[in-house]
Amino acid sequence: MSGLAEIWAYPFMVNAFRAGTVVAVLAAVMGWFMVLRRQSFAGHSLAMVSFPGAAGATLLGISATFGYFAFCVGAALVIAVLPRSGQDGQDGQGAALTGTVQAFLLACGYLFVALYKGFLGGVNSLLFGSFLGITGAQVVTLAVVAVVGLGVLALIGRPLLFASVDPDAAAGRGVPVRALSAAFLVLLGLATAGASQITGSLLVFALLVLPAATAQQLTARPVLSLTVSVLLALVVTWGGLVAAYYSPYPIGFFVTTFAFAVHVAARLVRTVGGARPARTVRLRGARLARTMTVRGTRTVRGTR
Repeated sequence: MSGLAEIWAYPFMVNAFRAGTVVAVLAAVMGWFMVLRRQSFAGHSLAMVSFPGAAGATLLGISATFGYFAFCVGAALVIAVLPRSGQDGQDGQGAALTGTVQAFLLACGYLFVALYKGFLGGVNSLLFGSFLGITGAQVVTLAVVAVVGLGVLALIGRPLLFASVDPDAAAGRGVPVRALSAAFLVLLGLATAGASQITGSLLVFALLVLPAATAQQLTARPVLSLTVSVLLALVVTWGGLVAAYYSPYPIGFFVTTFAFAVHVAARLVRTVGGARPARTVRLRGARLARTMTVRGTRTVRGTR
């Protein structure tokens, strides 16, 4: 407790914990749907795009926060219009195109850094995250983005769950599957841009996928799994902040390491127990989504 009192005595650490809490909740919720929808490659692509966005904004002399959100949301819209036919919502050609654009933009990010001629420490902060220098204005921005993102997800959550676990049945019941997919990608872009400011562009993917994947290993109930994902994200983010405060290493390393350790432990528990909750999550989610439309399709169609 004395250690926590020492940490919270500094305003920049208070802002870091506030921002980390907001980012952890937003990333955990969006990441849970991302893992369920098998769109991890899309999340990885958005994470890579956040780096050239921040670097380009720094080169232009504007806030890096603007670059994060502009590039991530823009990339999400591009991915949303790519051809789709596979189970994960994107065929091989679309995935190849996404990877090509991702590689090009990542190279552009390094070009922007070279043109800026900044210090190497600035590049490390963009790639691996930093809790130093988080302002109250940034916390407010992240909070507003999180409220908007989670609010929209709450409105489309039921049909999105239905479309995620059984897209064919959802389309047959009149659910706008393609529109929901595009809306979710934009929300995922917002979550990626927000988390990149804490964990860095290269390691934000860990905060998106590891807590969600671990939660789906531990429990087959969708609501409980989503809750566990949020709790795990909070624990690893807070633990990463404390560890980074007492060490010279970037926070992204600790957040990723803690999340990976928890995920490995969960898989060991699953292996020893012999259960297969990951598949059951999708089956129970499908039954839950169908139950929501038993009284008619008005509940789902009302979200168009």
